[in-house]
Amino acid sequence: MKKILNYLLLFSIVSMLVFTSCKEDEPDPPDPKSAYETLSDYLTANSLEITDILNNWIITASDIDGNEADYYIMDIRGATDYGTCHITGAHNVAYGDVVTEAANAAGKPIVVACYTGQGAAHAVVALRLSGFPNAKTLKWGMSAWNVKNDKWTTAKSDTATGHAGWTTDATTAVAEFSAPDLTATATDGEGILEERVGVLLDGGFKGIPAIDVLTNYGDYFINNYWAQADVDLYGHIKGAYRINPINFVNLDPSKTIVTYCWTGQTSSIITAYLTVLGYDAKSLKFGANGMIYSALQSHQWIASGSYTCE
Repeated sequence: MKKILNYLLLFSIVSMLVFTSCKEDEPDPPDPKSAYETLSDYLTANSLEITDILNNWIITASDIDGNEADYYIMDIRGATDYGTCHITGAHNVAYGDVVTEAANAAGKPIVVACYTGQGAAHAVVALRLSGFPNAKTLKWGMSAWNVKNDKWTTAKSDTATGHAGWTTDATTAVAEFSAPDLTATATDGEGILEERVGVLLDGGFKGIPAIDVLTNYGDYFINNYWAQADVDLYGHIKGAYRINPINFVNLDPSKTIVTYCWTGQTSSIITAYLTVLGYDAKSLKFGANGMIYSALQSHQWIASGSYTCE
């Protein structure tokens, strides 16, 4: 009996050693994906990356004129301005309702019109991320349709010329940063995206005046979305980076990210997309047209719209 007990004890010890050894050999389970990683993977898998959103996203007034019936036009201006002059057949839609309204497009490509093209660019991001890949912004907004809608002429400015916040020094060297701390109640990519588009639509247009950024440039992470040749020609806001194309690892999520371009329209697209990803982002209103208008050799606003109003 004693011998049997010894065998049993030996067997137990060997079994415990084998079991413990196997447990030690097993790799630790991978860390669960963050909401940011889950959303990013979903956007990539569904061709919804920033390069996809920036592909053929704008349309001119001349392209629409005479072809109004080919598009489902959403005019997101206030009711009074819409009543004064709008494109024939355009629907007056609140910015926050554009995705819901898009269900009525019946397959037509969607055009979003606002005052200057900046707010509409935000709406187009929401639409493209919600299953309407052909949505486009009316370039320059309704200001380009008819001069009676012009909101651009009074916005053009040379406020950066001679300002202490403008420089011809080299832009700031890029660095790498961690991803934003994106929170969501959904755990799957589709659900997180739907939540984030809702945040974008609830928050309205994320714009910031040029003078605020020029005066307080140290408070922001500023991205000059130009080619290097243009930075060499015109200069840039002090402290600005030049990240074009956008690489998210080069954006600092601990600061408000201000993007600027020529007209505030492309930067609005980028800002809206960054907002969806969880960044605190703003678009510099009116872009270079609101800072160095007289010096611009291209991309200048020139009032000329004379298309028919309804």
